[in-house]
Amino acid sequence: MELRDVPGPKARAIIARDKQVLSPVAGRVAEFVMSHGRGAEVWDVDGYRYVDLIAGIAVNSTGHSHPRVVQAIQQQAEKFLHISADYYHELWVRLGERLAGIAPFQEEAMVFLANSGAESVEAALKAARYYTKRKFFIAFLSAFHGRTMGALAFTASKAKYRANYFPWMPGVLHVPYPDAYRPVLLSKPGEDYGETVVRYIEEQVLGKLAPPDEVAGIIVEPIQGEGGYVVPPDGFFPALRRLCDKYGILLIDDEVQAGVGRTGKWWAIEHWGVEPDIVCTAKGIASGVPMGGIIARKRILEAWPPGAHGNTYGGNPLAAAAALATIDLIEQEYMANAAQLGVYALERLNEMAARHPSIGQVRGKGLMLGVDFVKDRESREPFAEFRDRIVEYTFRLGALMMGCGPSTVRLAPPLAITKDLLDEGLEIFEEAIRLAEKDFA
Repeated sequence: MELRDVPGPKARAIIARDKQVLSPVAGRVAEFVMSHGRGAEVWDVDGYRYVDLIAGIAVNSTGHSHPRVVQAIQQQAEKFLHISADYYHELWVRLGERLAGIAPFQEEAMVFLANSGAESVEAALKAARYYTKRKFFIAFLSAFHGRTMGALAFTASKAKYRANYFPWMPGVLHVPYPDAYRPVLLSKPGEDYGETVVRYIEEQVLGKLAPPDEVAGIIVEPIQGEGGYVVPPDGFFPALRRLCDKYGILLIDDEVQAGVGRTGKWWAIEHWGVEPDIVCTAKGIASGVPMGGIIARKRILEAWPPGAHGNTYGGNPLAAAAALATIDLIEQEYMANAAQLGVYALERLNEMAARHPSIGQVRGKGLMLGVDFVKDRESREPFAEFRDRIVEYTFRLGALMMGCGPSTVRLAPPLAITKDLLDEGLEIFEEAIRLAEKDFA
């Protein structure tokens, strides 16, 4: 396994052109210039092949250019490319029916479609405020909900995302996410740390900052994405649901990164048997075609009158066609593949942890897995520089990976990845760890 001298000449030329015309605000992880992809493999413009272990940040759920998704897009493109959301088309309705049918709650569902995760979050916030007529929201530290000015008020994973944009949307209160690996609150004896966080919300936030009858919703990622692929303790979501029920607060489940089969279930929150009131979705729902939306209890979205919200491209025919094909593929085979290979990958990563003391914790569900690197296991101090070196080495060895949180590498490959390709990617990952350990010895 050799380190490549990348980027190659063709990639360097394109990157140089990029720097002249595209704003540097779009940060890049690696100097990878894509030529084409198939399944969980991608090639750059110089012919280098890579195992894709990040899937465009959990977007390419069925892999790159799945034939059935491509065919669905092509067939629709021959009919019409666009009709604004001021009119109707059947694919929009079919997709709404499909999403309502997989809603993670028993009550009848209704759908609003948009174009991205941030738009989905914005729609959920507006719907919640309109329905409840309440002022405040509660969000979590280390959360990522988007970069638009409304969603930005809830995003709390990096200060640079907020720098120079104040004032944000008012009325948003942040509390610690239940990260039991690095807790910041004191638990009572025998108390699940998730229950500790919920108790803090009730006693400190609702008791001292925001009257419960003025809180519209609590928005939460079932597994934090940008925050570090943090999985909450099992007591968290049941306790949070009880709190919301007690005070009539809407539970808004941001499944933009964790949903649509990624964790081996349609929605990650289903691992805890809890029903949210509103679900935000995007990323993996249309295999790379921009698509987002919310699925909510029908009574919430029925109360939203015409003109209170909307967009031009929501439910657009190309994205709807891609989403319908994607949902079928995930249901038929890839959700089961994510569940099975997720268990296998977790075992492999834990075996790596036994060999490499730089790994503090391995966590995740399905094919949403995080490996947290530390300076030493006793202190659990994050080791960001070490993590960044691993991401660099994996790229030079032939795999695409990304970091998240203070010092985590995330694995979110296409749900369609094969065991052989997953093994190849994990072998590259471990070699990158070995190289980084030599650098920091």
